[in-house]
Amino acid sequence: MEQTWRWFGPEDNVRLPQIRQTGATGIVTALHHIPYGVEWSVEEIEKRKALISADASLGLRWSVVESLPIHESIKIGKGDLAPLFDTYRASLRNLAKCGVRTVCYNFMPVLDWTRTQLAYALPGGGTALRFNYHEYVAFDCFMLERPGAEEGVSDEVMAKARAWYKASTEESRNILLANIMAGLPGAYDRYDVPGLRKMLALYGEISREELRENFARFLREVIPTAEEVGVAMCVHPDDPPRSLFGLPRIVSSAEDLDFIVKAVPSPANGITFCTGSLGAGAHNKVAEMARQFAPHVKFAHLRNVTKDPDGSFMEADHLGGDNDMVGVVVALLEEQKRRRDAGNDNWRIPMRPDHGHELLDDVGKPTHPGYPIIGRLKGLAELRGVMQAVSQLKGLPL
Repeated sequence: MEQTWRWFGPEDNVRLPQIRQTGATGIVTALHHIPYGVEWSVEEIEKRKALISADASLGLRWSVVESLPIHESIKIGKGDLAPLFDTYRASLRNLAKCGVRTVCYNFMPVLDWTRTQLAYALPGGGTALRFNYHEYVAFDCFMLERPGAEEGVSDEVMAKARAWYKASTEESRNILLANIMAGLPGAYDRYDVPGLRKMLALYGEISREELRENFARFLREVIPTAEEVGVAMCVHPDDPPRSLFGLPRIVSSAEDLDFIVKAVPSPANGITFCTGSLGAGAHNKVAEMARQFAPHVKFAHLRNVTKDPDGSFMEADHLGGDNDMVGVVVALLEEQKRRRDAGNDNWRIPMRPDHGHELLDDVGKPTHPGYPIIGRLKGLAELRGVMQAVSQLKGLPL
C-alpha cells in the first residue's frame, strides 16, 4: 500500500521534510482556503502541487485529495443545485488535468468527526481523542436544548449528563463546544450554540431516506464525470457511525456502503475505508467489512478505537483497541494482489495512519487535533511492520 500522510497545507505546523522522515511519500491534502461551492482552479491546484514537489529530494507527491467538500445545500437537496454540481464537476476535471486522481469526501450533515475530549490523559503523559457519550448528551440536552434530544438516552447516561452540566462552568461548557467543533478541519466555519441551532434547522424534517436520495442524486450527477476523467471518488464513513443532534447518518454500516456502491455502479464510485469511524459502531465487524468491500476501497484510514458499553469510545493505539487491524491489512493486501494480477496499473491502495496520540515532545504543540506527528509516526511504523510481515508470510505485494 502507498504510505501517505495528511498535511493541512502551508499553515500546518508539521512540515514536508518532517513528513518525509516518517517514510511516507504520498501527501493527502486539500485547498482548505477555498470556500465550499467554489471551483478549484488549475492554478490553485498546481500551486499546491508545486509546494509539495518543490524539494525534489523529498520524493513527495500529492496522492489524495481530502477533502473536496460538498456544499450543504446539496446535502439538504433544496434550491437550484445545478451550479453547485457544475462547480464540483469542474473541480474534478481540473484535478484530473493536474494528475490528482483520488478524491476523498464525506456526506455528513453539518459536522465532520465529533469528539468531546481532545486531550484525554494517557498513562505517562500522552493524550488521546475521546467521545464521552454523557458529555455529548449534556451538550445536546442542556446547552443546545434540542427538542427530543433525550429520546433513546438511558436513565443512567441522562443522570451522568445532568450531573456533568450541573457541575460545569462557563469555561468548561465553552471547551466542550470547541471540542465538538474541532472536527471541522482547515479553515471551515465553527458554530456557536445559536449558529449550530440555525444549521440544524436547515435540515428540518429531512429523513434518513431523503438524505440517502440526496446523496444518490449527488452520485448520479458527479460520478459519470469522475469516471470520464479517471478520478476515483471515495466516500468517508460517518464518525461516529450514529445519528448526532437528530441528524440522519447514511454512511455508517455495511448496509449503507452496499447501498452507495450500488446506487451508481462505477469504478469511480468508491469507499474510503476508515477503520476507526466504522469501528466506533458496535454493529460493525470491520475486518469482515474490509473483505466484503475490498473491490471498492480506493483509500484507507487505519486507526483503532476502544468502545465502552454506554456508547463512549476512545482513540486507541493503532494495533490496540477493538478492531482487527491485522485482518484489515490482510484483506487490503489481498485486494491489491487481485488488482495487480488483473492488469490494473494503479493497483496500490493509498493508506494513512489516522488520529495519533499526542506523545513526547508533541504534547501541547499547536497541531490539528488528532494529527500530531509523533503519534502518527508511531502508528505508521506499527502498520508498516504488519504490512511487511503479512506480505512476506502470504506472498502479497506491498
